[in-house]
Amino acid sequence: MAEELNAVIVSIEYRLVPKVYFPEQIHDVVRATKYFLKPEVLQKYMVDPGRICISGDSAGGNLAAALGQQFTQDASLKNKLKLQALIYPVLQALDFNTPSYQQNVNTPILPRYVMVKYWVDYFKGNYDFVQAMIVNNHTSLDVEEAAAVRARLNWTSLLPASFTKNYKPVVQTTGNARIVQELPQLLDARSAPLIADQAVLQLLPKTYILTCEHDVLRDDGIMYAKRLESAGVEVTLDHFEDGFHGCMIFTSWPTNFSVGIRTRNSYIKWLDQNL
Repeated sequence: MAEELNAVIVSIEYRLVPKVYFPEQIHDVVRATKYFLKPEVLQKYMVDPGRICISGDSAGGNLAAALGQQFTQDASLKNKLKLQALIYPVLQALDFNTPSYQQNVNTPILPRYVMVKYWVDYFKGNYDFVQAMIVNNHTSLDVEEAAAVRARLNWTSLLPASFTKNYKPVVQTTGNARIVQELPQLLDARSAPLIADQAVLQLLPKTYILTCEHDVLRDDGIMYAKRLESAGVEVTLDHFEDGFHGCMIFTSWPTNFSVGIRTRNSYIKWLDQNL
């Protein structure tokens, strides 16, 4: 990226679980980004302040999306971003039965139960909740707290038919209200950028989202692209039919996969054309 884009690349070493838990990771990336955007720091690294992009993959895509939304709500940071680029991002923990979660329930690298456990880890929650969350008991119809955001996750309207196929929504009538009560972070847009208000989304910059067919998170990215487009944001959705979660890191021998190289090149090409 640095060579092909002639860009300065800053990788933020945000603190990880179990050293810290949500929302400390958000605070880390906001703090580091604010520091880097100081005029004297940009000047030191010879960075054009009009050509700033935030980006991340997987959990980093979650933090980049959250960071972008934080920028829209901070007067000192507003309009500072030219682009955001999200690579198979994690964007919500309220529906673990989207078509891509159902289709890829046991797909290697990131099967569904592992993703649910990662969310529980992030919130310093109880593993006893995992099985209930897998079947959406945490957002059942009797969980009033979840009612307000349910429409923002309605994949039957947000996903094209080519992705919904014959999958059916999993909506429990009665569930476990204690989960959301003990883990209110589930309903916080800083952890789940997909559920942010439209007023926040419409202030976001031009966006690139890369999704992979063989990935539980595929629909998170596609739904976010749809919500951003509906809010008037210019979005490029770059979907790879043969992609899998994490594939972009497989670009060097002995795991130099074709799809790893193609996703990386496509991502860098978009940045080159738009940054």
